[in-house]
Amino acid sequence: MLTLTNVRKAFNRGTVNEKVALDGLNLHLDKGDFVTVIGGNGAGKSTMLNMIAGVYPLDSGTVTLDGKDISRLSEHARAAHLGRVFQDPMRGTAADMQIDENLALARRRGQRRTLRWGITRAEREEYREALSTLGLGLESRLSDKVGLLSGGQRQAITLLMATLKEPDLLLLDEHTAALDPKTAAKVLQITQQIVDESGLTTIMVTHNMHDAIRLGNRLVMMADGRVIYDVRGEEKARLHRADLMAKFEEAAGEEFANDRMLLG
Repeated sequence: MLTLTNVRKAFNRGTVNEKVALDGLNLHLDKGDFVTVIGGNGAGKSTMLNMIAGVYPLDSGTVTLDGKDISRLSEHARAAHLGRVFQDPMRGTAADMQIDENLALARRRGQRRTLRWGITRAEREEYREALSTLGLGLESRLSDKVGLLSGGQRQAITLLMATLKEPDLLLLDEHTAALDPKTAAKVLQITQQIVDESGLTTIMVTHNMHDAIRLGNRLVMMADGRVIYDVRGEEKARLHRADLMAKFEEAAGEEFANDRMLLG
């Protein structure tokens, strides 16, 4: 479903502040893979998602999605094939619009706009049913402004919006990092439920090693803009936190002392 081949990206090139964010990154995802990605700050995790989404142009390499080279496609052209949830719960929704209006925007993504009535009765029933699966009681609050909701509720709606049209690839960029532990656990539960039910190909960046081990069928560790560890299936199921720390120390060497705290 997704192949990154020798992807390179540097910022502030040719200056004293030059930073190589991705250094010959190679990664392949099969359809239905749920990959968790961990690594220290500056490892290139979020930059990788931005390169897939087309936020930044590639310096070199290729990005192939579902057999098509999208390396030179604009961000908005790629958006028709991608769902994305950011770390900040405020980024994925329009605060001044109602819950049903936000969902309608997501439902109409990529479609031609017309002067027809905005949201039909059938659509409201669809949104009500979809919201009921979240278990947050939002199905009875369709007309509430999203800005009045908690961060966890907004993030759950953002997740629903990102997956309403079942994208080819779902990108989750530390989407529970800004939430309290209880709310984060609920959002992760919803994430697992949506991904499993729709069989979505998913990349989830996280700093939480427990979540990285527990969720998904595959775990990737990054350092210095490259993949340094890739484990899946039964081998991943047998992983423990101590194993992951040891693997990071083995692969990253001296950087382990600093990154150990960042990964905690």
